[in-house]
Amino acid sequence: MKSKGTAKRILDALARKYPKEHRPWANRSQPYRTLIGTILSAQTTDDQVDRVTPTLFGNYPTLSKLALAKRRDVARTIKPIGLHQAKSKNVIAASRMIVEKFGGKVPQGRNQLIGLPGVGRKTANVVLIKAFGRPAMPVDTHVFRVANRIGLAKARTPKMVEAQLEEIIPKQKLAAAHFYLIHHGRTICTARRPLCSQCPVAKNCDYVRIRKKN
Repeated sequence: MKSKGTAKRILDALARKYPKEHRPWANRSQPYRTLIGTILSAQTTDDQVDRVTPTLFGNYPTLSKLALAKRRDVARTIKPIGLHQAKSKNVIAASRMIVEKFGGKVPQGRNQLIGLPGVGRKTANVVLIKAFGRPAMPVDTHVFRVANRIGLAKARTPKMVEAQLEEIIPKQKLAAAHFYLIHHGRTICTARRPLCSQCPVAKNCDYVRIRKKN
């Protein structure tokens, strides 16, 4: 695992690499839409979710309305994203719980969010960042791979990666670091063929160092 100083140099290099206007963590979104959209995003792409959510939110513009929805209607609307039966059940159940337990407002506590149907740690952290501007480190496949590959973390589970990143990255930088690592994983530090010759953090990367030795 890297030191705090090395982690800072890595994140500074990633910040320089990607456009300054690439600041999705700075834009707040509606808690309801963020929560439901993130639940739906499990094992699918953002583009697929974006195709169904306009209709879903058009039909059910509030948590209260979604809480009263019929499962077959929601399942039909979100069918293109896959796992639509389980996801329709979860978004309706989560909406009902929020209405009954939290007065219709999406809770701002991680543990409260994780207690909702269909919400795991990653989903809860995404909601904390996007909807409430809270410091968090959602660990998806990109963050998990890139953090371990570079050496920012040395862990076998997403929860362990999250804990290790939170240990070396200041709270106020967590959201930015999350998006930098995702963007880096999508564009340069890809799963099968990482473009190490184009990587701005190659000199601090464990993967590059090991490859050179071999």
